[in-house]
Amino acid sequence: MRPFGERWRAPYACDPRASRGRLYPEAPSPTRSEFQRDRDRIIHSTAFRRLKHKTQVFVYHEGDHYRTRLTHTIEVSQIARALARSLGLDEDLAEALALSHDLGHTPFGHTGEDVLDECMARFGGFDHNAQALRIVTRLERRYAAYDGLNLTWETLEGLVKHNGPLIDAAGRPTLRYARRGVPLAILEYNALQDLELSTHAGAEAQAAAIADDIAYDSHDIDDGLRAGLFDIEELREVPFLDDLLREIDGRYPGLELSRRIHELTRRVITRFVEDVVREGERRLAALDPASAEEIRRASEPVLWFSAEMREADADIKRFLYARMYRHPSVMSVRRKADDILRDLFRRFREEPQAMPEEWRAGLAGADEARLARRVADYIAGMTDGYAILEHRRLFDVTPELR
Repeated sequence: MRPFGERWRAPYACDPRASRGRLYPEAPSPTRSEFQRDRDRIIHSTAFRRLKHKTQVFVYHEGDHYRTRLTHTIEVSQIARALARSLGLDEDLAEALALSHDLGHTPFGHTGEDVLDECMARFGGFDHNAQALRIVTRLERRYAAYDGLNLTWETLEGLVKHNGPLIDAAGRPTLRYARRGVPLAILEYNALQDLELSTHAGAEAQAAAIADDIAYDSHDIDDGLRAGLFDIEELREVPFLDDLLREIDGRYPGLELSRRIHELTRRVITRFVEDVVREGERRLAALDPASAEEIRRASEPVLWFSAEMREADADIKRFLYARMYRHPSVMSVRRKADDILRDLFRRFREEPQAMPEEWRAGLAGADEARLARRVADYIAGMTDGYAILEHRRLFDVTPELR
């Protein structure tokens, strides 16, 4: 394995000098690469700032030390850059994709996405990846010349396809879209700028996607332990975590709990990162790609866990699903958040004038589908706290999310 600190550009990396460009052409920057400009635009966006007050698992007021969408995003970014550096990828593109991967998430974590998906079922549903694309191509309104952030093709491609192709060679939806089809927002944008939905994304997008998995596994263990949803000894049910705990206890007997938790989570990240680098090097050696295009045309991702670590990842996710995501206290808050968002969606559809002027503008004579999508856009952009405030403004009783 190549030393983690050594940097070089591999022939299969996405090259900002050879970018396919932006939907609206712009003069190059004299001080930043095209992917650095994308990263900077994402960081300065309104949607990125809102991540600070959006739930990861725990609602914003439950404690200062639990992850929010923003802190999760920063951790994903760090891991993605480490993977990119180790494998000779473009670090700035990997970082931009990591920073943008959760822009489309709603308030109250996955509860919000589930609610909006149900509310929008008659109008194409709601998908956070499609919503992220809407944000960076339409909903952010900062620049005089265009809506959105006018990101490069490579960043948009990675944002949409980081989990793999959306359609097969025959045009049939794949993966999560097999049942309901590719979201309309993605298809509409793809008609303007072909993102090649039947291919994989570049390796930088794959790095951001698997960094997301690694961050989830490590920080949800950390947050769950600190919240008291399960005990550290219960983690021994997962063989991978049991091995790590034995290693820690053998080296640091009697270690205080807070340090023991940190030693565990840092080892989770390290083991997964090192595994992805090794497996990535193996897959890249077998494919021997001479360009980023060959990565896209490959039959499978080049960045993934080994078989052993895929099993560890699945075991961790099963444990967390049962002990954390479905814990009675978490489910209680989710049900109350569900009620808040359903109430808001129903009220804004019935009374569009209850939305701020910028959101109700142009809705006169709008059909049912257009109105519903505008309402979904408005609600999806809310922070947890703003959704609660809007509910208190419009309703006599608002659930306490505790």
